[in-house]
Amino acid sequence: MSAKSRKIVDVLNGKTISPPPLWLMRQAGRYLPEYRATRAEAGSFLDLCYSPELATEVTLQPIRRYGFDAAILFSDILVIPDALKRNVRFEEGHGPRLDPIDAEGILKLDGKDVLKHLQPVMEAVFRIRGALPEETTLLGFCGAPWTVATYMIAGHGTPDQAPARLFAYREPKAFAHLLDTLAELSADYLVAQIDAGADAVQIFDSWAGVLGEKEFSEFAIKPVRKIVDSVKARRPQAKIIAFAKGAGLFLKTYRQATRADAIGLDWSVPLAFAAELQKDGPVQGNLDPMRVVAGGAALDEGIDAILQALGNGPLIFNLGHGITPQADPEHVTRLVARVRGDQR
Repeated sequence: MSAKSRKIVDVLNGKTISPPPLWLMRQAGRYLPEYRATRAEAGSFLDLCYSPELATEVTLQPIRRYGFDAAILFSDILVIPDALKRNVRFEEGHGPRLDPIDAEGILKLDGKDVLKHLQPVMEAVFRIRGALPEETTLLGFCGAPWTVATYMIAGHGTPDQAPARLFAYREPKAFAHLLDTLAELSADYLVAQIDAGADAVQIFDSWAGVLGEKEFSEFAIKPVRKIVDSVKARRPQAKIIAFAKGAGLFLKTYRQATRADAIGLDWSVPLAFAAELQKDGPVQGNLDPMRVVAGGAALDEGIDAILQALGNGPLIFNLGHGITPQADPEHVTRLVARVRGDQR
């Protein structure tokens, strides 16, 4: 069976499939008891990311349980800063912590051993591809330079990523250098994932929504375009999904400006606007994760609205952001059945 029989790859090539294929962001995560057991076995979160055996196991868990049309590599967007020796760690109840970087530190960044540091991730990709059903797409990913930079500068997440925005205004040359460095390393990382067996990749720009118009062009579009161009120059067959959370009206030109094959939509994107965006190519999304927590009629109504608005064009059904730890696994079972028409 060839890769062309993988439904998500078909959609990324512009095909409309009914019912649409689906996967969920953070589908391998804390809402699943089997994930929590493996996470406890791993020790630290980064140990889990860097163990090919355990990363493979948690990537496969939601595929075994739900039969999603895609598995997404279990890793984290901050493995590149970790490979750059920024002392990344994950503190319970606080999320990621890094040593904050300044302009001088940015100029000293050395990316020569990044791919060597990330070799266990590529080993996991290779193992996952070998263990997946033939028809299941394997997605790799990276964080977008802007989003990764926000964590590197502040040393942690903040409500509106003001430290990075302020740094970009005060130190424009250093900030541009940081984005360029991250774009180059991210492109190399995605190419390595594709070579290890990923069918397609997604670029996560989780903090794109805090940017103004000029900043969105400079910090969200330009570095992602650099990644896309670099990956496609080396691997012309590569399929790339770009997800700029909170981008709103900027999505109107985001696909064309970045040259991504598909765009991910968060739950705040109106479905009428999503349908307009779909005229230019595949879209992915965009169910509110809170509907999965709520279940019942709220879940059904959200699913049906997306299928009605976007089901007649190239669509990858997904959430508008990651599934949350408080989601009931049975609600995900219901979601999968409803999208596939088993309860319609």
